[in-house]
Amino acid sequence: MTEEKKNGYTRREMLKVSAVAGAGIAIGASGLGTVLSIGKTLSPAKETAVTSKADDTIPFYAKHQAGIITPQQEFIYLGSFNLTTSSKDQVIALLKDWTKLSDVLTRGAIRSSTDNKLLPPNDTGEAIDLSPAKLTVTFGFGSSFFKVNGVDRFGISDKQPAFLKDIPHMPHDNLDKKASGGDICIQVCADNEQVAFHALRQFIKASTGTASVHWIQKGFIASEGGKTPRNLFGFKDGTANAAPTNEAFHKSYIWTKENEPSWMNDGTYMCYRKIRMFLEVWDRTSLQDQEDTFGRKKDTGAPYGRKKESDSVNMQKQPVNSHVRLAKQAAQPILRRGYSYVDGMDEATGNVDAGLIFISFQKNPEKQILPMLKVLGNQDALNEYISHIGSAMFACPKGVSQGSYIGKDIFEA
Repeated sequence: MTEEKKNGYTRREMLKVSAVAGAGIAIGASGLGTVLSIGKTLSPAKETAVTSKADDTIPFYAKHQAGIITPQQEFIYLGSFNLTTSSKDQVIALLKDWTKLSDVLTRGAIRSSTDNKLLPPNDTGEAIDLSPAKLTVTFGFGSSFFKVNGVDRFGISDKQPAFLKDIPHMPHDNLDKKASGGDICIQVCADNEQVAFHALRQFIKASTGTASVHWIQKGFIASEGGKTPRNLFGFKDGTANAAPTNEAFHKSYIWTKENEPSWMNDGTYMCYRKIRMFLEVWDRTSLQDQEDTFGRKKDTGAPYGRKKESDSVNMQKQPVNSHVRLAKQAAQPILRRGYSYVDGMDEATGNVDAGLIFISFQKNPEKQILPMLKVLGNQDALNEYISHIGSAMFACPKGVSQGSYIGKDIFEA
């Protein structure tokens, strides 16, 4: 069936052209210049509000970014982006667009479609009629955002935070470059997986022509009645985490202040590690060996020599290379925000490709997390059952005030 043509082009051809307009393709005097001149930035489109309960919404504009000390939602989509432009102005425009979009999404609003049906809708639509589901958006900048191979692309290398650098190679690392690093990270969390994916999809859509996706990782957790979530090995994960209301802990161990550029004041560092778990090997391991590996009882989560999960660790009762013993010896407190992942099947082995998305937040990675990673990489009994395959460090700036945009002080301070 032949489509009706307008000005020598079919409707489908027009749609294809409009889809690539953001990529900066030039079409000379072909008559399609009008289509290609349509900006890819977020237009001041009308918004359609979604009725939701107050406790379904977590504001984007705040002193600190949400998604850090926020009580952990059930689903995560973590996206790493690489900038494809050398234009400082285009990067600023992208960050402004992403900021406005973050506010729209976390409020549960939907950007209404344009009246011109020859253009794509402003919103992809899969979250229409869904509540915000406690959606949060958290931004972070990698070291390559400030300098790549010694090149200061945007004239901002002097704004690089004190501890922002790639995580050094650790013992037993088997890192995939395609699952590591990146210029900008966007962490999207929600209690509805489709709401979370919809949000990340909108950021990808808005980035056309300025940034490209480097990697995406999705994850999930499950717990009921306020109990500590369990990882895919069946052990409780995050027992020692401080409560979201523990402001003294946050001030001491999470939020940055001294010796940092002003844009990082009240920000933090995100450590990301993708850890493959060899489930088939673990499932053939005795319960005694499993508990000796962790240094905790599998059913209660209690450390060896204690009765309750929350009891302090008795180091004399711990196996010398247990995960708990080594972690306690090596690290200062951090805030864990881990998720499990399942990425299907490993075609090479026929085994399940699954594991842990380890995410931690801390104010000083060199003191708080890197020593722990080194010790665990060298001695941890858990290394027999896991492999670290992804790694990244991002600097998460302070929160955004209304009328500003994420990272503004990096470019305009």
